[in-house]
Amino acid sequence: MVGQDSARQGGTTNVLALEHAWNQAEQRKDNKALDLLLDNSLVYTDYDGTFKTKADFLAGMRAVTLHPTEQVTESMTAHGFGDTVLVTGIYRVKGVNKGKPYSRRGRFTDTWVYRKGNWVCVASQYTLISH
Repeated sequence: MVGQDSARQGGTTNVLALEHAWNQAEQRKDNKALDLLLDNSLVYTDYDGTFKTKADFLAGMRAVTLHPTEQVTESMTAHGFGDTVLVTGIYRVKGVNKGKPYSRRGRFTDTWVYRKGNWVCVASQYTLISH
């Protein structure tokens, strides 16, 4: 229990590190790492309003036509509420999808929950803002 309490107490710091790991996993198309970061009950609202489950999100990352080249978090703030951490920030992505380059910048809100000794993301929302 002491290890669990320590991980829970350092929640905001741990979750901010996991946010960076999420960016790296997306850029590398590392679905195994993403699978560990995202809860099976994930609800994800994408920049275009599309609602996705965890399975939908991971399938999109596996698409052979998707080639992310940059995943950067410009700013982040974490707010801890016991076993829950909310992260808000600004995110920038670039790459090529279906042969066409893309560049997007947006605000995000991610909700992380401490479950079974691990922090997992249960909800994520991304809204475009101007460059």
